[in-house]
Amino acid sequence: MHTVAVLSLKGGVGKTTVALGLASAALRRGVRTLVIDLDPQCNATSTLEPAETEASIYDVLREPTLEVLERAIAPSTWGEGVDVLSGSEDAESLNHPDPGQTRLSRLREALGLIKDRDDDQPYQLVLLDCPPSLGQLTRSALVAADRALLITEPTMFAVAGVQRAFEAVQNERENNADLQPLGVVVNRVRPRSHEHQFRIEELRDIFGPLVMPVALPDRLAVQQAQGACMPIHEWGTPGAREVALAFNLLLARVLRVSRSRRRAVHRDFDDEEIQEAVDA
Repeated sequence: MHTVAVLSLKGGVGKTTVALGLASAALRRGVRTLVIDLDPQCNATSTLEPAETEASIYDVLREPTLEVLERAIAPSTWGEGVDVLSGSEDAESLNHPDPGQTRLSRLREALGLIKDRDDDQPYQLVLLDCPPSLGQLTRSALVAADRALLITEPTMFAVAGVQRAFEAVQNERENNADLQPLGVVVNRVRPRSHEHQFRIEELRDIFGPLVMPVALPDRLAVQQAQGACMPIHEWGTPGAREVALAFNLLLARVLRVSRSRRRAVHRDFDDEEIQEAVDA
């Protein structure tokens, strides 16, 4: 089970967009996926439109039992294969700045129960959509995850935010030795913008090969698909197809990264990955 925390410590850079795009690519590829909405704004939950649940992430973080989990998880309306652990505005009350080890470990305990339960179709991918702050919610995701995917825009303030997020990932390895940064995704890129190209080069100077070789273009189709509560792969416009291909490539990277430290994480996409992304 690949468990990926999707985060940034600056709001509005599109981390939920990336989580949803990966879920869309996973649905197209037949990868059973669970999206966990840790952001009290609940945008991922709103877009995926699960049926109303008796519990939410708020309850799971208070009492991480299998019974509570099963009451908090529901299928999305996107299609069979993408489920949602529903977000809650009440989760903000749990976002303590210094939560302590017991509280930080609750989400990891819950994911352990999901992994170990008797299920004919276990989840292959778990996406943790984090809020843009470094409290209990984001830190719980980092303690529970195998990999952290850092999201940024090619702007000055967003670059500073992703630097803080990278430092948070490194610091949280004290509580989760398996945690590794998966990469930096640059979102909403306009190729003809000199400012955007300058910031991308700045990111490469800072993070080197951690910067993903594929960037997500700035396309209106992303907002249109989210407004319609549809996967980007089903929106069907030229802009949507361009973004969908980028998410296919990103998903290929996520699924190919092993938890073993002996494997190299940072490399360019190979021909097989590109062909898989195109076929998907």
